[in-house]
Amino acid sequence: MVTTTAVVGVALAALGMVLTPGPNMMYLVSRTVSQGRAAGLVSLGGVAAGFGVYLAAATAGITAVFAVVPGLYLGIKVAGALYLLWLAWRAVRPGGVSVFAPSTLPADPARRLFAMGLLTNLLNPKIAIMYMALIPQFVEPGAGGVWAQSLALGAVQIAVALTVNGLIVLGAGGIAGFLAGRPLWLRAQRYVMGTMLGAIAVLLATDRARPVPA
Repeated sequence: MVTTTAVVGVALAALGMVLTPGPNMMYLVSRTVSQGRAAGLVSLGGVAAGFGVYLAAATAGITAVFAVVPGLYLGIKVAGALYLLWLAWRAVRPGGVSVFAPSTLPADPARRLFAMGLLTNLLNPKIAIMYMALIPQFVEPGAGGVWAQSLALGAVQIAVALTVNGLIVLGAGGIAGFLAGRPLWLRAQRYVMGTMLGAIAVLLATDRARPVPA
């Protein structure tokens, strides 16, 4: 059984991740603004399927692999922290582009929308970091089976991510329209997101916790 502390910790980490700009958010916003909410929701379905793939891999024993090969775990953490710092720099650098100023995409059928949402999520380093480096830190040996805890905590992450992404899809058009004529708001949005990314990168790089074997 997972502890309340673990659930809250994963929920906050998932919320921080989903609120920072990344491949998933950029694709969902661009698709919604270009093709409408229905297309955005179909794309979100593909993103949800990608979360399921990561969750299945986590419960299959990724934490055990990292426990046996700590150097691999450290490498993932360092690479993830560097990637997040790079995203932070892209957000705050002069001339940076806001996630709510997306490029126009051509209309695609539902099958392709779903597939692209799935692929975007599977190739999203932020999600890989979440399942390979963050969630394992909240697994406690004395709280039950590692696979069961990974499954439960992964479900918390998915619930938070889909809720927030769903709200983003529903409001993307209105938010993009509101920010389009307000450059100061766009700049503020970029700096807030960049700061959040940088903070998560620092926390990831400095955390000394290690995953535990099943």
